[in-house]
Amino acid sequence: MTQYNALPAKGGQITPFPEPSRASTLTTSRWKLWKAVTTTAPGLLALLFLVCQFSGMRIADHMKLQETAQRDWKWSDIEPSKSLEWKRCYNDTYDCARLDVPMDWLSPSEDAHERVVLAVMRLRATELDDYKGPIFFNPGGPGGSGVYALTDRGALLQTIAGKNHDIISFDPRGIGASVPRVDCWDSPEKSRLWALQDVGVVNSHPGVIFDAYARASAFSEACERNMNSSGLLSHLSTASHARDLLEILHQTGQEKLKYWGFSYGTILGGVFAAMYPDKVERLVSDGNVDYKEWHFQSYINFLHDTDKVMEAFYMYCHKAGPSGCNFYASTPAAVEERLQRLLARIKVHPIIVPVTESGPDMPQLVTWSHLKRLMSAALYRPIFMFKRFAEVLKALEDGDGIPFYHLINSEDSAPPICSIKAIPPNVPRLEEGNDHAFPAILCADAPPIEDTVEEFAAFVEKLIRVSYTAGDVNALFRLACIGRKIRPKWRYSGPFGGNTSHPILYVANIADNVAPLISARNNSEGFPGSVVLVQNSYGHTSLSAASSCTAGYIKAYFQNGTLPKPGTTCEPDYYPFEDISKVGDELSMASHELSQKKWNLGPMLGI
Repeated sequence: MTQYNALPAKGGQITPFPEPSRASTLTTSRWKLWKAVTTTAPGLLALLFLVCQFSGMRIADHMKLQETAQRDWKWSDIEPSKSLEWKRCYNDTYDCARLDVPMDWLSPSEDAHERVVLAVMRLRATELDDYKGPIFFNPGGPGGSGVYALTDRGALLQTIAGKNHDIISFDPRGIGASVPRVDCWDSPEKSRLWALQDVGVVNSHPGVIFDAYARASAFSEACERNMNSSGLLSHLSTASHARDLLEILHQTGQEKLKYWGFSYGTILGGVFAAMYPDKVERLVSDGNVDYKEWHFQSYINFLHDTDKVMEAFYMYCHKAGPSGCNFYASTPAAVEERLQRLLARIKVHPIIVPVTESGPDMPQLVTWSHLKRLMSAALYRPIFMFKRFAEVLKALEDGDGIPFYHLINSEDSAPPICSIKAIPPNVPRLEEGNDHAFPAILCADAPPIEDTVEEFAAFVEKLIRVSYTAGDVNALFRLACIGRKIRPKWRYSGPFGGNTSHPILYVANIADNVAPLISARNNSEGFPGSVVLVQNSYGHTSLSAASSCTAGYIKAYFQNGTLPKPGTTCEPDYYPFEDISKVGDELSMASHELSQKKWNLGPMLGI
């Protein structure tokens, strides 16, 4: 195993750090479904920017959330400390702490400019007769806020894992209430105005791929220039996050980790397990990103099952019948043909959404890019999205864009440009996720991406061959790294395996649109004794469909270490287009409520 002199990796040496005893809200990225705007004149951008400089600033939705949560308390009230010092917070419901750690774990410094402060949060166990210690969880991303996620769904996770566990999460370095934060622009107005210049999906029209490539290069250069003074971008790879996690673990007085990770959280969990296998007591990895694909980019697995999820839409829409699915056709193949006709038509004739009392206050367009991105977003949450998606498709077929507008607005659309309150990157902030942290972490883990525009175009063609449904939309994962020059000082590159203290439990859907079953199996091969539990459902992570069966296995694993037998498959509690019934025991209810949460597990799709 590779050894690092700043890490207590198995067999390695460690620069001494004290381990004090225990002290006394995805996409995704601010993964919101944005209002549809794809072209803007430069003169308008300048005008809007000037207007925002002189107009009164209304507080945006996510800022209202922060003010409500922090009316009598805010993160900056807590003095950062090199030991974990819990303070009651959020109406005395949680414990909060700010942990001061080195920015560079390989060469720790006491200089304040070379430190990061992590926001850590705990939901205490309520059943103490058989107290089993803390479970750490990461909500995904990369860029997801653990603090936000804990306030939003921590109690539900605790119900499944067992109320005799504390649930702990933290904002990874560069995100939310952890500072300094990744912030690629020096004002929120610039960030929004940049977003308004979106060029659409890379193959929407001839020549767009060249615009997308140039735009990605420009953003990378601007981000690295604006972030240069903090030095943070050189210390954002998952290796640094894993070392942060180890430090928090030790600060709680624990020697071994219990962990539950979703989506990108499976990368964080896998890297931790590979670096510190003897520190793993329990690890649930749900919605598995292929470790080697993520770090080496040498093959394409992540879209392996994407078209299977789309095919599930055709199948379940047909099965639901004309009364259950607004986009019904006589066979699943006919549903697909109907959608392809709509895509072809809307590419030439975008739908105009007119000004109406219940609609937008200025005309908007629904373009081919918007529809393709909505398709990709729907695949993340079939139970929640397929029926609504079918309603939108039928309306678009009839030339009506209002249902599309309402669906996008229902998913917490971005606030008006002039309403965003600026918070400096060295001041803690509550956010669901950080758009700018997504590429910063993704690209730090990957090898340098030095594609020419021609090489990038060839890569997009490969993606489309793997998935005709969303290969083009998901080119953004590669696009995000175009033009990045800053490399991480510390990047873990394997081996991705090890003999953990207790076997890992991998959880995977039968078809996941960005984290296929094959990735879970690949990851499992490196960790002896690990088991892959399959859930017979569609979408991203098992959270996309409630399953009391899956929840039961996860509970048993955390409570007593029991693993399901190899080959075990769990059925979901319901399927797409079915009426959802909120009945059952506490475990099934918690599973149901978790499936209804907007987890924002991927990048912002820019709808």
